[in-house]
Amino acid sequence: MEEIVTGTDVFFVLMGAILVFAMHGGFAFLEVGTVRHKNQVNALVKIIVDFAISTVMYFFIGYSVAYGTNFFADAAAISGGAAGFEPKGLTLVKLFFLTTFAAAVPAIISGGIAERAKFGPQCAATAILVGLVYPFFEGIVWNGNFGLQENFFKGVLGAEFHDFAGSIVVHAVGGWIALSAVYLLGIRIGRYNDAGKPIGIPPSSIPWLALGSWLLCVGWFGFNVMTAASVKDVSGLIAANSLLAMVGGILTALVVGKNDPGFVHNGALAGLVAVCAGSDIMHPIGSLVVGGVAGIIFVYMFQACHNKWKIDDVLGVWPLHGLCGLWGGIAAGIFGLESFGGLGGVTFASQLVGSLMGAAYAGIAGYVVYFALKSMVGIRMSPDDEHRGADLSIHNIGANPEEELTRH
Repeated sequence: MEEIVTGTDVFFVLMGAILVFAMHGGFAFLEVGTVRHKNQVNALVKIIVDFAISTVMYFFIGYSVAYGTNFFADAAAISGGAAGFEPKGLTLVKLFFLTTFAAAVPAIISGGIAERAKFGPQCAATAILVGLVYPFFEGIVWNGNFGLQENFFKGVLGAEFHDFAGSIVVHAVGGWIALSAVYLLGIRIGRYNDAGKPIGIPPSSIPWLALGSWLLCVGWFGFNVMTAASVKDVSGLIAANSLLAMVGGILTALVVGKNDPGFVHNGALAGLVAVCAGSDIMHPIGSLVVGGVAGIIFVYMFQACHNKWKIDDVLGVWPLHGLCGLWGGIAAGIFGLESFGGLGGVTFASQLVGSLMGAAYAGIAGYVVYFALKSMVGIRMSPDDEHRGADLSIHNIGANPEEELTRH
């Protein structure tokens, strides 16, 4: 019976890992549909290469940094034959699952720095971020490293910092790193006129953008629900909360975004980003509110970034992941409370401090990494290459080679 339970857990976590893995296709097509045609191939290549680099770095370094376990033993040992490894390879499928989370960080950053970032330095940044920067914070929150959860959050602020599926650990970290990278890269050529007014750069394909959003939405139910990591701990509450937050984000983005399809499809993602932290403890009505607020945050802050502050964040990943993730971490300390219909076990103080700490850590770490790369090798394409487009400048092929050959 014990073997059946363990085998079921292996299958459960594996299905979750596959769903989150599929989300990376969503990241790719969301970027493909948003960037100009001359940068579509680069978007596709970046996401799949970032995933490959992330997997290698997390396997050899990152998982050990976060959880203190490495895989430098024979297959029998790491499949469950040695201390520290769960039977039937359960630890290994958890590694796969957590790798897909770690790889989401560079996938998030990719959308912000699109259309003008050098390919090689971005690959180097991915290795550093997934090998060291991300797992350091992951281990503090999800593994209790350095005793901060027990001694500071619980001992001083009344409860451990609660981030069930990564509003802060994954999304806010990725979004705030992206903000630093976008700032250091600078504005795309032709984004603003001589008077400083924004020049509209329309998405290349609304259908591709929409497909990216749908893939992310579907995979997100693996991202959230299967974070439970075992069949006995899974809860339908997580699925209901994820669903209600998603539709809340869609509806508010529809209204405040004045029917704009880009805002509508990203509004779904804003709601899902925000609900991750408290998806296991909030009431579905609370999740609807959290998602709805996130949809508003995304639309208004995306517009402010581009129109007021001249932050050329192509896909709006700082508003979407950085700010909506920050809101989600804090919101878990409101709507997770029993007085707001939640299950309790959280405090507003812990959620506020933990969320701000995660954002600050990511922003500073991202600045250090990208500033170092900028100083040593440069992180931006030349003006000529940027004008030509990343597809031809970096990959020597466009999105529709046969059509382009015929045209010329």
